[in-house]
Amino acid sequence: MGVVHTLHFVFGIFGNATALFLFVAPIITFKRIIQKKSTEQFSGLPYVMTLLNCLLSAWYGLPFVSPNNLLVSTINGTGAAIEGIYVVIFIAFAPKKEKKKISALLLLVLTVFAAVALVSMLALHGNKRKLFCGVAATIFSIIMYGSPLSIIRLVIKTKSVEFMPFFLSLFVFLCGASWFAFGLLGKDPFVAIPNGFGFGLGTVQLILYAIYCEKKGFTKKSTPNESLEIGNGKSHQEEKQSSNKKKLKLEQV
Repeated sequence: MGVVHTLHFVFGIFGNATALFLFVAPIITFKRIIQKKSTEQFSGLPYVMTLLNCLLSAWYGLPFVSPNNLLVSTINGTGAAIEGIYVVIFIAFAPKKEKKKISALLLLVLTVFAAVALVSMLALHGNKRKLFCGVAATIFSIIMYGSPLSIIRLVIKTKSVEFMPFFLSLFVFLCGASWFAFGLLGKDPFVAIPNGFGFGLGTVQLILYAIYCEKKGFTKKSTPNESLEIGNGKSHQEEKQSSNKKKLKLEQV
């Protein structure tokens, strides 16, 4: 029993470290947004959804909701603070229409979280509270992990990993694997299931990288500004090519 408890703790610590990397990965994107004073083609939706996931997961990890999951609460509390900063920056530099959209989504996210927290505290107790909060956290964890599907689609379409950063894929894999093991050792399906999904997606990304990495050398080397942001379906190079095509058509007219 002592070995299982130790492994449970070790995987939790490793999960915290890998998750923190994923949370700080978009810093380059937001540095670009601040410098250009524009959100350009970036989408704010992934950050709002990740914020909701972090809030719900942090709440689920609290001792009075689910015992022995404090490490889940600490990293997701940290993640919620980081994602909150991202969302505020995005709203500050977004166009008027996008600003209203993301602000409305942020209000909805805070309302959903407040509703889950209040219902779980005032109306539910014991296992019912854990079940209610666990289901809510699981749903949005799967949605968050599902955001790299756009990257997978692009890699298969272009047969190139130019816009799928290796280390980001690696840490999605490691983070999913760590929390999947943490959930299994703690016999907690609400931690194991969504992170098992993330572990699977990370595995697919690494397999695709192994298949298409040799073709990376035949394409122009990507820069941080051209890397595909998780949650966006198009790379900056694709947007540029699309813009150039439109200009060419106008010149022909």
